[in-house]
Amino acid sequence: MTYHLDPRMPAPEEILIRDLIDRFAAEQPDKTYAVFPDMSEWTYAQMKDLVVQTAIGLQRLGVKQGDHVLVWLPNGPDILRMWYALNYIGAVNVPINTAYKGKLLEHVVENSDAELIVVHAQLAPRLADIDRAKLRRAVILDGPPDPVADLEMHPADAVLPQGGELAPLDRPIAPWDTMSIIYTSGTTGPSKGVLSSYMHLYASAKVAQVEPTDRQMVNLPMFHVGGTFPCYRMLQTGASLSMIESFRTEEFWDVVRRTGTTYVILLGVMAQFLAKQPPRPDDADNPLRRCLIIPYDFDTRPFAERFGVDTYTMFNMTEISCPLVSEINSTVLHAAGRPREGVEARVVDENDCEVPVGAVGELVLRADCPWTMTHGYYKNPEATAKSWRNGWFHTGDGFRTDAEGNFYFVDRIKDAIRRRGENISSYEVEAEVLAHPDVAECAVVAVRSEVSEDEVLAVVAPVAGRTLSAEDLTHFLLPRMAHFMVPRYVRIVNELPRTPTAKVRKIELREAGVTPDTWDREAAGIRVRREKIGA
Repeated sequence: MTYHLDPRMPAPEEILIRDLIDRFAAEQPDKTYAVFPDMSEWTYAQMKDLVVQTAIGLQRLGVKQGDHVLVWLPNGPDILRMWYALNYIGAVNVPINTAYKGKLLEHVVENSDAELIVVHAQLAPRLADIDRAKLRRAVILDGPPDPVADLEMHPADAVLPQGGELAPLDRPIAPWDTMSIIYTSGTTGPSKGVLSSYMHLYASAKVAQVEPTDRQMVNLPMFHVGGTFPCYRMLQTGASLSMIESFRTEEFWDVVRRTGTTYVILLGVMAQFLAKQPPRPDDADNPLRRCLIIPYDFDTRPFAERFGVDTYTMFNMTEISCPLVSEINSTVLHAAGRPREGVEARVVDENDCEVPVGAVGELVLRADCPWTMTHGYYKNPEATAKSWRNGWFHTGDGFRTDAEGNFYFVDRIKDAIRRRGENISSYEVEAEVLAHPDVAECAVVAVRSEVSEDEVLAVVAPVAGRTLSAEDLTHFLLPRMAHFMVPRYVRIVNELPRTPTAKVRKIELREAGVTPDTWDREAAGIRVRREKIGA
């Protein structure tokens, strides 16, 4: 089968992961592609060998072109080779947040339609407590494959066999084929699986201003686009990456120097944490040349001068492809940038009519090249149609523009929360809070963090005749949800404010914010951190 490319699309060997791996393994086999925390390295040739052997193992397990495979691993060599191996045979990579458990994990497993999961041994026991839908087989990495009822368990060497032949593809991989499904938090319902094509990832990554000599640090998780598109961008450019498990303020500059990192994406909160560290005489003595800081929610000029780097910003979501980008070292503070080439952006009212300059509305987008944004939410046609109504993707985010054409993020129109780089569904937090036997009703809203982005506030009303402790509620939630979802603030009220149609007035709760009677988990000494996998 052959296919025709749109003239605005690059050639397949510039887009497809299989073609890129083959191309650079032939052109520069001895060049380093990846450096890992233990300072082990992959050359392009070694990377191809690992990917092909992994792909052979996946095919022996029955994985076919177009199949969905769950990958539940922390950052490291394994998650990278699993992703590339799946795409090498035209299968679909479905990464899972390593913090997921319980109902949230169950939803992703069911929605994905996957029959196979590749999972870290420390995470596998969580599968025992959920309905596993179509899931039938599991490959366990970094530990013994302890039994889970009704799951066919396989050891790590099942996806790294010795020898064997790669079976041919059923058809050529196309730029518009689905390469991944990444779950992003729902706002009025369960998390949605964002369908992403190879062309979508290409358009997202191409915006990053890098050179073949660059080495980009991957410090965001690989179950988010913030982790995947740097890996792809380095592959697409023939450059290299340094992958770490997670960002740690006190280690950051040492890791930059040790790995020779020249380019990095920093969430605004990360950059602020670095900026608040005590100055050192060697602050600017580092190989880093450029930082993409998202968002620009503080004056980055002192940061750039202190550390000797260029900075810029952009706006993105899993569903889109970095449509707004700023200039390097922009002096337009707090702006998210301007539309990149090939993207139209408008700020509209609830009827999709454009609002005047300076007025707040919803950011909507469209691109001139096919397949450069999501082609939908998996098994959720209603959400797909709603997001793409009138031929524009509706971000759900409030923006305004200025007379010079800069776009400024104002607030979230949709009821989502963003904390420390993680999108949180208020719906999913509320569901877990309401599982407490003494909670009658609950509303979860974002309140502004003193550092960056949001903190989670849960306003709860107890069941009549019962008493409820904020601290007891917190301990109830800790084993039930991801660490980043656990509310920092809990406010207990007699009843929630409601509209005449009985809907909770969340705007009133947001405006009230952290009131004097609000309990603060961190002030009470209860700090919740990500569980370290592989320790």
